[in-house]
Amino acid sequence: MLYAGVDTPSIEGRWESLADRSTDIDLYERVAVDLRLSPTHLTLIRQFGTNRKFVDSLFLPLNGNPVTVTVRDRVFPTNVFMGLQMPVGGTRELRAKRESADRISVTEAFSIIGSQGGHAVNAVHSFALSADGSLLTYELKRSTRTSGPTTTFVMKREGTKDAFVITLEDNWDIRGKLDVQAMLISLQGIVNKSGPRMYILYPENWPFTYVRSVYEFYRDKRQYTFRTLNSPEEALAALKTYVKGYVVWDKHVRTSLTVAFTVAGLEHAVVVSEDQIPLAEQLGLKRIEDFRGKFTGQTDVQIYTWAYGQYWSRCNKEFIVWLGGESGNLMKPAVADWGIYKNVFFNDLSCRTTDTAEYALAHRLLAEMKPMSMVMGWHSYGKDLEREFVKLTSSFGHRVEGLHTLPNLSFSAQVPASPGFVYKNNHNIVPGKDYTPQKKVYVTCLQTDGIGLGAWLKPGRGEIPYAWEVLMNYTWMAPAMAEYFYTMATPNDYFIGCLSGPGYMYPKAVPPALLKPLIAMARDQMKTLDLKVFETMDYSEGATVEGNSNLPKSVVDMYYDGMPEAIGFLNGYAPSYTYAIRDGRPFISFDYYLSPVRPEADAVADLQELARINDHRPYFLLVHVRESSDIKRVKGILEKLGPDFEVVPMDVFLTMAGKAPTFKENFLVK
Repeated sequence: MLYAGVDTPSIEGRWESLADRSTDIDLYERVAVDLRLSPTHLTLIRQFGTNRKFVDSLFLPLNGNPVTVTVRDRVFPTNVFMGLQMPVGGTRELRAKRESADRISVTEAFSIIGSQGGHAVNAVHSFALSADGSLLTYELKRSTRTSGPTTTFVMKREGTKDAFVITLEDNWDIRGKLDVQAMLISLQGIVNKSGPRMYILYPENWPFTYVRSVYEFYRDKRQYTFRTLNSPEEALAALKTYVKGYVVWDKHVRTSLTVAFTVAGLEHAVVVSEDQIPLAEQLGLKRIEDFRGKFTGQTDVQIYTWAYGQYWSRCNKEFIVWLGGESGNLMKPAVADWGIYKNVFFNDLSCRTTDTAEYALAHRLLAEMKPMSMVMGWHSYGKDLEREFVKLTSSFGHRVEGLHTLPNLSFSAQVPASPGFVYKNNHNIVPGKDYTPQKKVYVTCLQTDGIGLGAWLKPGRGEIPYAWEVLMNYTWMAPAMAEYFYTMATPNDYFIGCLSGPGYMYPKAVPPALLKPLIAMARDQMKTLDLKVFETMDYSEGATVEGNSNLPKSVVDMYYDGMPEAIGFLNGYAPSYTYAIRDGRPFISFDYYLSPVRPEADAVADLQELARINDHRPYFLLVHVRESSDIKRVKGILEKLGPDFEVVPMDVFLTMAGKAPTFKENFLVK
């Protein structure tokens, strides 16, 4: 609703308080305010509480003339546990004023009765709308309350940003609680098809360590109100209106659950085991598919071939989920909510060429996707290797966004960044300043595997210059989550783009005709996220030790040409050997990979030895830190290196390396 024809959100409407951002009011817990305006009058209804409630309804002229109201209830609602009461039969005198389009004030004069008798009180009620119209701040000041914080209620529009939250146990075994977890994750994907309504709190040891912290960000900063669901039964009962039926998977055939997730998205059906059928039936849900006994004795490729014939034509061709990771009796299908939300085809086919039947079907699925599609989830640890998986997906110009444990994406995808929010990186380069390096060893560190894994919430962040890989697809896939990281960043946190494109891919495996538009897409994401450094990695010819992670000059040139704003590029994971320089913009490979289990003394000796071998100064030592390492440990290692070493921010490191490149240019030559 707009006010008086101007492009400003209206203060009118019904508002409800956000408990975590409002003054505590004991018994009633929450306050609702209903503001209605006519050209001459204000209708103000305040409701304290829900089941046990107090309602105060007022009709006041906006010209400031006084209105006398008879007191009909002794309750003093903002402080019911203070020994105060209103004088029933007495009067209140009120005056209302429209201060502006987004601000209303009401003054009030009344008497209050304490243990020593009556006392005169003057109060001011102020209602102010936030600039974006999403919040109302209600401040209440009384003449008798001269100490302590002002009574304040931060309020959102009633019925908006309401959601549910449930906590999962740490039990992912088919013989344990996997069926409970799978049912709840499938319920989340279905419910969130119509909006961000259900968020899941995963165990504390979950690979994506930010789950609870992001939940608190949505609650405290983005004004979501979460109702806690205490059991699977309560969750399904509360949200069954979004569900059209159920699909039964077979606990004796693990792959049947993967197929059931495909059905869940297409049919709005929760996945249940045989043990959960009574609950689904009790709630009146319709049985849509029953896989008990259907796949007994069949191989995975036989099961997925059947599912391909049955469901593929109806599935989204811009997204697909590899529901891999743990194998055997374990499954951690956190990304399944996203796949259900997007109506995708689920599988965990092998991408190893010697697994001929599974590889052929995986190849067929990827070939029938649209170019530059998203492959979500992760490869199966029991079937193939990461590099085999990413090589095959890259060969079609697709990009991977892992892992199978990626949680709550169906919720986060629908939460936009705050109105007017701009992603701002912590750049350190000052225009006009001289960055000519001295004869030192310059060290800079980058944490592996994106922000969400590892050290972001561990001690030490902000104590030293440190770089982080940003999952660039969050610009559209989870914009508020990207905002969460950017707003938490300290001046020492520097973000870079990755990994080889707009998602994880191997550039040597990507068809050249697709690599250029993929780099262009990555460039656009970098502009949105204010990134000036980009990272590549290619294990399509094997890992560093066993294979060749170097890049040919033709590929390096495509990044230089496609990202003219980049001040430099990083390459590799473990050490790699591609180096280049163009117009002061270096392309540098990692010289060291810091494992979380490498003893600190050995890591110090490693870095010192590298500096003795690379004895031409300045020496630019680029360190990749494994995601599970914390910055306290990294800082302790760096502090032991000696006075010839200096730790600098990533952008300073690359700028200096561009001025005095002491590395030798090197490319992959075949």
